[in-house]
Amino acid sequence: MATDTSKYKLNHTMLRVKDPVETVKFYELLGMKVINKIPNPQWNFDLYFLAFDGPQAESPGKHWTDREGIVELTHNYGTESNAEYTICNGNDEPHRDIAISVDNLQSACDRLEQANVAFKKKLSEGRMRHIAFAKDPNGYWIEIIGLKDQVTTETNTSTYRMNHSMIRVKSAKESLKFYQETMGMTLLRTSENEAAKFNLYFLGYKREGETENSSATSDREGLLELTYNYGTDDPDSDFKGYHDGNAEPQGFGHICVSVDDLDLACARFEECGVNWKKRLTDGKMKDVAFIKDPDGYWVEVVQNEGIKKRTGW
Repeated sequence: MATDTSKYKLNHTMLRVKDPVETVKFYELLGMKVINKIPNPQWNFDLYFLAFDGPQAESPGKHWTDREGIVELTHNYGTESNAEYTICNGNDEPHRDIAISVDNLQSACDRLEQANVAFKKKLSEGRMRHIAFAKDPNGYWIEIIGLKDQVTTETNTSTYRMNHSMIRVKSAKESLKFYQETMGMTLLRTSENEAAKFNLYFLGYKREGETENSSATSDREGLLELTYNYGTDDPDSDFKGYHDGNAEPQGFGHICVSVDDLDLACARFEECGVNWKKRLTDGKMKDVAFIKDPDGYWVEVVQNEGIKKRTGW
């Protein structure tokens, strides 16, 4: 018996946060719900898992490991009262964002503005009038894009999707090979922007009926967007690489893939010759593994408890 990558899911994106109360309140304003909390007082941190969970969501009511489009917030005890603690939002250079897709782009942005949410870019600003960027309480950028079929009625958060996580990569060729061949993802859409000297690659675990290089990816969850800026992989370039979010100063932590059989999946990754951050057998936590992608970003691997029970999370 072997692991089946077609059953894998891009489960969540982990972000470290300063104040969990304030941050959870923000994501609830977006329409998300805390679907699980894992306290870890023995290690002085708690985990909050948020997702769109209404009746019109993609996977309402499912176990948190059996979903895509989750945001995991990590709170290390005491940061909320530490005036010197700051979050690396990943965009000062810039590096990363997460994106939600909404039913009525203008109405959704108006609603957030009325709630005094800070924006990096409003719809009315810049050349790209089809996207906006809000900022969460930690400074992380939340890209806001439209679902394929926009409505004229007032926005309804129960229809929203946590569409994708974006990371910048040094070599498109190396990263695409890793996420397709090693992680089992499919390249679903490519956006080439030669004039601006960057390309976007949208990958995910292909679902029934989906085709490669589809033009419509905004209506689903669980996508990974790779941003490649031309020349960063040039051997003569002075570019050294991107901050992985886990070196100081910390912020973004990892993306997570849930698998059909954790032991078999990790055995396959071993055969693929991955660069391990943590094997299943390392450390005290024997139910999670971490792989490093070509840029050093961490990819957590966990058991999909909807397929096979393991931890009782």
